[in-house]
Amino acid sequence: MTPTKAIYFLVELITCYGTVYYSYFLFFYMKIRFGFGREHNLLLAALYGLIYIFAAWYGGAFAQRFGCRRSLLIGFLGLAASMTTGWLTLHSAAAQVVVLAAWTVSVCFIWPALEAIVSEGDSANLADMCGYYNITWAAGGAVAYFSGGMLLERLGMQSLFWIPLSIVAADLVLLALAVSLAKRKKSVVAVAAAAPDAAAPAGASRGFLHLAWLANPLAYVAINTTIPLIPSISVNLGLSTAAAGMVCSLWMFARLAAFVVLWRWTWWHYRFRVLAVSFAIMALCFAGIVCTASVWMLIAAQIGFGLSVGLIYYSSLYYSMNVSDKRGTHGGLHEAMIGAGLFFGPACGAFFIFLLPRAINAGALSVGGLLAAGFSAMLLMRKKQRQ
Repeated sequence: MTPTKAIYFLVELITCYGTVYYSYFLFFYMKIRFGFGREHNLLLAALYGLIYIFAAWYGGAFAQRFGCRRSLLIGFLGLAASMTTGWLTLHSAAAQVVVLAAWTVSVCFIWPALEAIVSEGDSANLADMCGYYNITWAAGGAVAYFSGGMLLERLGMQSLFWIPLSIVAADLVLLALAVSLAKRKKSVVAVAAAAPDAAAPAGASRGFLHLAWLANPLAYVAINTTIPLIPSISVNLGLSTAAAGMVCSLWMFARLAAFVVLWRWTWWHYRFRVLAVSFAIMALCFAGIVCTASVWMLIAAQIGFGLSVGLIYYSSLYYSMNVSDKRGTHGGLHEAMIGAGLFFGPACGAFFIFLLPRAINAGALSVGGLLAAGFSAMLLMRKKQRQ
């Protein structure tokens, strides 16, 4: 790994810490400061997902056309502006919604560009680069969720903005350093042509990409329905904000463990049964999390949930990078598929909570039905591919 690429992995690590710290604990802030209930936080999450779909698509296309480094610079400047605005408008719920929207657009200039830039270069092994990428962002996210509740209690809710803002400042310094190193070497880094995976059956690569693009947004349906419900789940279980951050981050550490295993153990490449079983486990564990009756049930469900969504996400990113040399564009499509899940999960949950306000776990059950429908669609898609 070159020093320049190592810098980008460091950028990825700290950026993921900042984005998780803000976006996951924003729901606690909205509940504590403005009295947002389950349905309001779900609607806020749905807005985030809706914007993410289109912004990620455009962000990937922008990185492919104008360059990853330019895309990163725009994204970081957007994050700085949105976090500064959020810090100055702490007491306005409407302003915080606008800040979240601007923050979401900015983030979508960052992730597709990073996914492409760590995969470029003709000497890099794509499987290894995807492994490093997944492990890096998963580690940053897991540590952020684990420590976030404690930091918020100790530093106050204003830290929801100034900590990510400080990280953005470090990102800009690191980006300048990476560009400087590249210029010294006087090298123009080209995106390498995707090498075919030896494990892929003839003609199967694009079919598995489409399967993963269906499974991954459905995984994010479950993830983005769970996250805005965590404040309410933690209250029901008697957990403080700090305790909720520690206990409810377990699935993220399980996902990190899955990324480490899947990076070194590539047997799962292009095996539909592995993807299908992971999806089924994910759906069952989602139900266990949102309908939990105890902390121990919550912990057990999170382990299975994290392991399964780890494989689903890894499949989507790996196939996206392996099928085509247009990695910026495919990175954007990969993120846009995530955005679809980020939107439909909480939107569906909020709709059924408003429709059946007295029904216990109405939102969770409706999302469970959506996951079941998605699983059926995966089976049908696979059947058509094999005909």
